[in-house]
Amino acid sequence: MTKSASEAVQITQLSNGVRVVTETVPYVRSASVGIYVGIGSRDEDERIAGISHFIEHMLFKGTATRTAHQIADTIESRGGHLNAWTDKETTTFQARVLAEDTALAIDVLTDMLLHSLLDPEEMTREKSVVLEEIKMYEDSPEDLVHEVFEQSLWKTHPLGRPIIGTSDTVSNLTREDLAAYMASRYLPDRIVVAAAGNLDHAEIVAQVEQSMGSLEGKATLPVHRSAKPSGKSKQVRKRETEQVNFCLGSRGYSKQNPSRYAVSILSSLLGGNMSSRLFQEIREKRGLAYNIGSYSRYYRDAGVFCIYGGTSLATYEQVIELTRKETTSVRKTGFTADELAKASTQVRGALVLGLEGMSSRMNRYGESLLAHGRVIPVEEVLAMYDKVTNDSIIEVAEHVFEDSLQTLAAVGPFPRASRVVAETIQV
Repeated sequence: MTKSASEAVQITQLSNGVRVVTETVPYVRSASVGIYVGIGSRDEDERIAGISHFIEHMLFKGTATRTAHQIADTIESRGGHLNAWTDKETTTFQARVLAEDTALAIDVLTDMLLHSLLDPEEMTREKSVVLEEIKMYEDSPEDLVHEVFEQSLWKTHPLGRPIIGTSDTVSNLTREDLAAYMASRYLPDRIVVAAAGNLDHAEIVAQVEQSMGSLEGKATLPVHRSAKPSGKSKQVRKRETEQVNFCLGSRGYSKQNPSRYAVSILSSLLGGNMSSRLFQEIREKRGLAYNIGSYSRYYRDAGVFCIYGGTSLATYEQVIELTRKETTSVRKTGFTADELAKASTQVRGALVLGLEGMSSRMNRYGESLLAHGRVIPVEEVLAMYDKVTNDSIIEVAEHVFEDSLQTLAAVGPFPRASRVVAETIQV
């Protein structure tokens, strides 16, 4: 067992490889518990795209000892909350409960993961639910444009696929597909159990050992080619909307690359909040958009930096021009000393404030252990932010804003796009 000196974080690896990480916070009356599986949509074969997300749904549909209603009611009747999500590299199941119900939460979560019935009738019903979810995204241009952007950026690489899958792949999933996928992927070396709150580490470990200790094997993951951006391109989808929603960006950095700290500062100053350059220039000074901002995403071997916004068709080109002007300025001169000092304070404050909740702490530990094999102490993270200089900002800006790799995706009422299809245009 290892223990962080700066945080009350303890890590134990069971003999089968499942890792348990907890933080004891004695002054709260709650606990958050999560099971993190290092499997996501990028690990899927194209034929079964969306299976990770579909499995996430199905694990709520009943086990050998609990119906779907009982799974929810067991937690919610005691004031707790169950949740789950799937992204491109991780699938997570978590519960937030009163401290005295921590053991109950672990029991429900492990029961869902290990003893789900994957009932064919439930699958039929849930397929209809997921197909409606796909339609919901198609009808939400502010969400759809981010999917279009990554599809255009990564092309045929699995990172470019929608996490949710497609209507065809979801419709064709079978129970055998789900069972085989879980048997080969949802295994001890890809599982982390994380918890934070008023709890006892040894008790958590003992319960996880009892419920998951018999699980054996190592996950078989596909060997993917390196994720590389496709090159400069523009993708447009026609929608009868009032606004054009757009994403402009390209490659970023992987989870392992220390330059991600400089990218976080860059994003904060460029479009991370209401005082950022893009927000002030495009919304506050010119009134051209309600929504304008930026973000970065980090994957195992790649990353994304994206500027997004929504504006009318009449002002779309102007907003894109202003956005490019700001990125060019950052590439040339970076930011002022005052801006960098402000961003450092903002990022540090956001990190610390984000750890006020037990769910945030739990999530940080689970994801950090999966991605890095350890929990990175807050002090180490803050020290990395302190090392960011204007020169390092300019260096990462050259990387993420390289002209030859910029990808522009837009969804809106474009008159030249006569069909509701994506067209790729080299620019």
